[in-house]
Amino acid sequence: MQPTSPDPAGDPAAPAAGIAVDAGPEPGLRAALEAILLVVDEPVAEVTLAQVLEVPVREITGALRGLAAEYTAAGRGFDLREVAGGWRFYTRAECAAVVERFVRDGQQTRLTQAALETLAVVAYRQPVSRARVAAIRGVNSDGVMRTLAARGLVEEAGTDPEGQAVLYRTSSYFLERLGLRSLDELPPLAPFLPDDVENLEERLK
Repeated sequence: MQPTSPDPAGDPAAPAAGIAVDAGPEPGLRAALEAILLVVDEPVAEVTLAQVLEVPVREITGALRGLAAEYTAAGRGFDLREVAGGWRFYTRAECAAVVERFVRDGQQTRLTQAALETLAVVAYRQPVSRARVAAIRGVNSDGVMRTLAARGLVEEAGTDPEGQAVLYRTSSYFLERLGLRSLDELPPLAPFLPDDVENLEERLK
């Protein structure tokens, strides 16, 4: 006599043979967006999120803006920002001092004054050569430019058609770190930078 096989129907915890176990209902759109954005290390474009979640872009846009408004209204310690062509979670500005105390362990490296000056010149005069940056600052800036490039804040942007010098511009990472959507959001500082620097450039080449 053959032993009787267990009846799957009699045990609600036992799946029927050949039938996949249901992993549960799909998460809602907002929950899915939060889950993705929690694990990214750079802003994610709306179109990318729409492709992954198979949802129209307009629905992604509405959900993201809704989440951002919700976090702000609730006074959460983080907010959702649209920067550098995408969306990402950031620590809320009001919590910056607390976060700084927490991470102040010697691993946070600040830009030097020279690096900040050089970065400002590139941001407002891009695309710009090293010689022009040096002329504006009044000091050779090659080392600082290499540092900024190594940290991903500036990048090459072709060559000058006249002098064939390598030109530089700020990167998308620069926008991300400053929390900007585009360079149009930079404060109007450009009028204060000198324009007639050709003679200085020649001496510094």
